[in-house]
Amino acid sequence: MANSSDHDRNIARTGARAPTKRYQARRNAIVASAVAELNRAGVRGMTLGKVAARLELVPTGVIYYFRNKEELAAEAFLKAIGRFAGLIAAAETEPGFELRLGTFVRGYFEFRAAVARGEAEDIAVFNDVRALNAPLVNQAYVEMFRRARGLLGSADSLPRLHRNARAHLLLSQMFWIPAWLHASEVEDYDRAAERATSLLVHGLAAPGAAWPPSRRLSLAGQDDPKAEASSELFLRAATRLINDEGYHGASVERISAQLNVTKGAFYHHNETKDELVVACFQRTLDLMWRALREAERDAGSAFEVLALAATALVEHQMGGGAPLLRTSALTTVPPSIRTELMAKFDRLSHWIASVVSDGIADGSVRPVDVNIAAQTITGAINAAAELHFWAPGLTAQTVAEHYVRPLLYGLRSPA
Repeated sequence: MANSSDHDRNIARTGARAPTKRYQARRNAIVASAVAELNRAGVRGMTLGKVAARLELVPTGVIYYFRNKEELAAEAFLKAIGRFAGLIAAAETEPGFELRLGTFVRGYFEFRAAVARGEAEDIAVFNDVRALNAPLVNQAYVEMFRRARGLLGSADSLPRLHRNARAHLLLSQMFWIPAWLHASEVEDYDRAAERATSLLVHGLAAPGAAWPPSRRLSLAGQDDPKAEASSELFLRAATRLINDEGYHGASVERISAQLNVTKGAFYHHNETKDELVVACFQRTLDLMWRALREAERDAGSAFEVLALAATALVEHQMGGGAPLLRTSALTTVPPSIRTELMAKFDRLSHWIASVVSDGIADGSVRPVDVNIAAQTITGAINAAAELHFWAPGLTAQTVAEHYVRPLLYGLRSPA
């Protein structure tokens, strides 16, 4: 004779009638545990064993509700997409552009406050959702993207490529918020929401601030494309894999396979995988610092510094070859190396904030929250790694017009 748990599972999967509250409560708890693991270790690093351990279960206790890790991860991502879809739906009812954007952003900050107070369950971050490659999740994500794009206005208001690039900019900024919001008190989340909305809608350029004349900054030397497997080639291969599939997805085997070399060749050039990961992050930091220093040397106003540096880095990201490592990949890096790397990126963000402050002083940047402005810029550079997925046809030559200008002049600025 089947027990009550078997009965719950059977009716839940066959759809005979609604599952019991006990079944649904345990299922929700498993999804919440999976969210915590996804946010800690990413799709590749999450295991059913670790999800079960958080609930003091054995792995078979999770398989009882979800057939495999992929099904569980998909459920966690669908829950996150559902949360954003609800926020977008609330914003869609507003009559004007600024009201729509404000409602969307404010709603998300209110949700983050509820999570911080323990009144709502957290959701999965989308840093490596592409690594799951689940058709149902991909379809739901695309639909969420389209609805977010609709918040920017009708198809008549902006050409399609502009709308796609700006929709990616909007969503990526929302996804970036948890990376910096922890520095604020929960009681100040509403203030942060207003300031973030202002930056998204109006940008940070002061009235009359002109876009600087186009000039190419030298970020890195040119490598011989015919070179054999070298340290630089390993850095590039690891960076691409980490960007797409997170720290755990970039295994020694997969990095070596990207270059068609053996594991022995990998260890000839790298002591350990973690050493290579640290080198990838350091290389990205070096490129970002170089862009900022060269822009500061060549530009006049502080706004020009920000525009030149952001353009150079986004163009570099779109140009292929030697991509920047997404800063969001830090979330899945082992704690033993994450702390120092985060401190280095924090110093970079503080420097950008100081340039924004200089711009307010010289009149080229309007009065804004300098710390949130710095995070807005770094978040946009971070998200440029995936821009080609959402704005196909965009090139390194056109990305400044479609992506960097709306970042600095605001999403409501004309094409």
